Amino acid sequence: MKNARLDLVIVNPGSRARIYQSLGTSLTAIENPVWAGLIATFVRQKGFSVAIVDAEAEDLTPEAAGARIADLEPRLVAVVVYGHQPSASTQNMMGASACVNALKDLSPRMKVLMVGGHVAALPERTLREERCDYVTGDEGLVGIVTLLAALRSAADPNPGAIPGLAYRRDGGVVLNPAAPLVADLDRDIPGIAWDLLPMSRYRAHNWHCFGYPTRTPYAAIYTTLGCPYHCSFCCIQAPFKGGEHAIGLSASVNSYRFWSPPQVVREIELLVTRYGVRHVKFADEMFVLHPRHVIGICDLLIERDYGLNIWAYARVDTVKPAMVEKLKRAGFNWLALGIEAASERVLADVDKRYRRDEVFDTIGRLKAAGINVIGNYIFGLPEDTLESMQETLDLALELNTEFANFYSAMAYPGSPLYQEAQRAGWRLPEKWSGYSQHSVDTLPLPTRHLPAGEVLRFRDRAFNAYFSHPAYLDLVRHKFGDHTLRQIRDMTAHRLERQYATA
Repeated sequence: MKNARLDLVIVNPGSRARIYQSLGTSLTAIENPVWAGLIATFVRQKGFSVAIVDAEAEDLTPEAAGARIADLEPRLVAVVVYGHQPSASTQNMMGASACVNALKDLSPRMKVLMVGGHVAALPERTLREERCDYVTGDEGLVGIVTLLAALRSAADPNPGAIPGLAYRRDGGVVLNPAAPLVADLDRDIPGIAWDLLPMSRYRAHNWHCFGYPTRTPYAAIYTTLGCPYHCSFCCIQAPFKGGEHAIGLSASVNSYRFWSPPQVVREIELLVTRYGVRHVKFADEMFVLHPRHVIGICDLLIERDYGLNIWAYARVDTVKPAMVEKLKRAGFNWLALGIEAASERVLADVDKRYRRDEVFDTIGRLKAAGINVIGNYIFGLPEDTLESMQETLDLALELNTEFANFYSAMAYPGSPLYQEAQRAGWRLPEKWSGYSQHSVDTLPLPTRHLPAGEVLRFRDRAFNAYFSHPAYLDLVRHKFGDHTLRQIRDMTAHRLERQYATA
């Protein structure tokens, strides 16, 4: 007898070559799609069958991904538009769009939904421009299971009854009220559906494994959802705002939800014992924040002594002295700090405030404990000038952390900066790939004092200046060895093609 029809196929579209140019071949991570795995778990918990097609990890063309999905004949296809970090959602729209087009060419009647940070920020526009049937204007979890239930009972259900759904009607677009946020993460989304993923294909970033012989096995997880801060360049809350309103939160308040420390460690234990994972990313937008949560996880990991190599995000002002030793003992070998800029004037303009001496104090404590630091910097924030960007580069060189990321300011959909850019009439990328920091058609924002092309040129020069600086190369050689030094030189040998370097 033929098996019951599959309810849902979740798709992680492939975009790596378009987003990262030659860097995507060997240097960048190949990450498990965290949100796709969480959605799969939530759907299963509600009694529906699900499969995942990870086109990114399996290097599937849009046509090959579409053919695989069509062969599965699900009731619904959900194309998930998220990235390695929240700001990477928009750049993945190119791959998502290509996947939807390929699927619709093969199976025009297949029901397709798009979900993720970008589509939650721009649900009406997404539905106008893409060939999908539905999008979600919220995190999508409740909407997907409600839609699946409706599709089980009717081939063409009433979309007006599905919370958070956007759909076409009478030549326009209707956006339903959002569903409340899922409150009990331990109960309703107890981890990622690892058994549905091609686990052998995932690899860590090159820097995450400095000093290690391999970058696999690797996995990324969440321990929290959301972020309580309000940095104007960040779009992390885009998929959560509708659900926040539905539970009565003020628009000025950001939700921040937790998995319990025991649940987090149960998931890590599964990764270690079943899949042999040792390299782990805590993908939370802000992991090192609440001491009880952080120390609770650290204490449980210290007890188990898995020998992990973990990295996570933190802020300069959230790494408390009492946490540092426990973080290192628990396996946190890397922390990424959003330093962003050296100028207090530039930082204050984007609602990010800390003292310069805090940066040195925090990094000093981390280095003393043996924790490596990734400094994240942004060039081209609205108040930046050539002088202030040079101050930021000088600060990066002085701090001389074990790795650094240099970004150009982007007005990501869903961020306050995007709204400001639209009001001001600033030029934005013509294609979604232009929101990738590494793509050919990258187009950052101009500042109030500089054109976009000048910002981009400075960013690329700063990258090369940092990773060829004698003090940095000396640090790498002494700390990680000649093999890692050769990796750095190989990385800096890649020159990114830039279409708008003179914009």
